[in-house]
Amino acid sequence: MFRLMALIGSILVLAACTNPNDLDEAPVDLGDFRLGHNVVVASKMTRGPVSREATPEEWQDALKGAIDERFGRYEGDKLYHLGVSVEGYVLAQPGIPIVASPNSVLILLVTVWDDAAGGKLNTPPEQITIMETISGNTILGSGLTQSKEVQMRNLSRNAAKQIETFMVRRRASEGWFGEAPGPVVGPKVTLPATATDAAPAGRSGAGATAAPAATAPAPQAARPAVRIAPPAGAVLAEPEVAPFVEG
Repeated sequence: MFRLMALIGSILVLAACTNPNDLDEAPVDLGDFRLGHNVVVASKMTRGPVSREATPEEWQDALKGAIDERFGRYEGDKLYHLGVSVEGYVLAQPGIPIVASPNSVLILLVTVWDDAAGGKLNTPPEQITIMETISGNTILGSGLTQSKEVQMRNLSRNAAKQIETFMVRRRASEGWFGEAPGPVVGPKVTLPATATDAAPAGRSGAGATAAPAATAPAPQAARPAVRIAPPAGAVLAEPEVAPFVEG
């Protein structure tokens, strides 16, 4: 029983890390990114045990639609291509007993291509494991309450969100998609010349003639350059997951 509860807890944690329901909010910072080709292949995928069956074409349509939906919002100055390979999946189906009704899972390999450079940004591909959104209707297996189409839509939307999260992390750690905004530095302050500075070169001591005290400008204190810290936002904050419910 303890091991079963630990397994359920780990599934909840993984699923809670994905919030695909933020498309009405401003996109996160991806620099100069703009989506070029959206390529999804599923010819070598493996169907897991106790799973409904889905064709490669069904996965391609579901994933390409979700990726276009999320990344089509970016309007950067450079083209980048996404290559996604479906490696395996489980689409939960009703089972008896309840423990035989698994939650749905999708495993992908993701590669990002820089169009201008003509090469990959990441080698080898990034493996991403996607869990379905957990709710009261899916905690004991979405096969009991959802159709195959709804399960695939949920997994595909979660997959697009996790791909975005992966890209944001690589931008922060490796500088993908152009340089991130840096601190703003204020103008340099130059001090006015003093009476001593105005003395003719080569003359000092008794022979030197200082400028009249009445006309010498008073020294001014230097103002330090202003530095403004970059806005916070390096850590991707994700609110509570809201499931996609079949209409």
